[in-house]
Amino acid sequence: MSAVKEPKFFLTDGPPPTGGGPGDARTYREHVWRREDYLALFEGAPPGALCGESTPFYLYDRAAQRRIRAAIPGARLIVVLRDPVERAHSNWTHLWSAGLEPIGDVVRACAEEPRRIAAGWAPFWHYLSLGRYGEQLEHLYSLFPREQVLVFRYRDLVDTPARALDRICAFLGVETGVITEVPRENVTAHPDPSLTHRLLSRSLRAAESILPPGPARAFAESVEGRLQQRGRPRRPLTWEQRRALIPAFADDVALLQRLTGEDFGDWLRPRERSGGLVGTRPTGQRQARNGRPAGPETRPAGPYGAASRSSVRRSWAPSGRVYS
Repeated sequence: MSAVKEPKFFLTDGPPPTGGGPGDARTYREHVWRREDYLALFEGAPPGALCGESTPFYLYDRAAQRRIRAAIPGARLIVVLRDPVERAHSNWTHLWSAGLEPIGDVVRACAEEPRRIAAGWAPFWHYLSLGRYGEQLEHLYSLFPREQVLVFRYRDLVDTPARALDRICAFLGVETGVITEVPRENVTAHPDPSLTHRLLSRSLRAAESILPPGPARAFAESVEGRLQQRGRPRRPLTWEQRRALIPAFADDVALLQRLTGEDFGDWLRPRERSGGLVGTRPTGQRQARNGRPAGPETRPAGPYGAASRSSVRRSWAPSGRVYS
């Protein structure tokens, strides 16, 4: 797996955009969009090893799906489907806790989605559209044979991680029984909508348009740390919130069921429990920053490592973010 969590290489045919919503310019600068830089992410793999990365927007972005098909027609694709209402809530919580989302209620924030899309905000702001998996999977099946696509539920990773991970390993043709649990990582804190949160969030969003890239990034990381320092564990959705968002997915869930032959009707009903790997954030852990190596000791030489013209022998591209 690439040390950079989400390279986003197949999202563009060249440099990524430079504008968008709050924080988008900073995220776009993290894209590994040059081919030689992308290939360099896999240079450390032993000869013949399977190589992969996890950029969830590949499932949402139809052009990205076509780019993958053109570059790696034999790719093994892993699609992790999470309850779309919970996914939207987790997505919103992630941006709220980072100080980027200005609206402190998930339902009202979702209502702003059409306006934000029209204004060119990045896909990470498309809380509802990202969860319409039926439409996305239908397009994916038009490009790849079904035997190259593994579809399973996010909840399987939470409830039966060993079994879910064995399914993945068997699908990829590698040894099973080696990985048996999913570590608690990227647990999102939930800051209260206090005056401090509002002031810090506004200053962070303003800094994006005033400061040059380096200082803006350092300032953002400092503010994010302060925002989440005393944040409570992420709170689950209320039934009122869930009921308000379910209609956005009803027709797509029906399509998904026709495509897969599986029942996803529970996504349209109240939940006995809500959330994913929720709870108190492990000591010393901060919000994950996608597009960056896991730690300084794993960063290869240069911005993304030395240039390489070698080809990726075989690749798979997970297509569903595991939010927590």
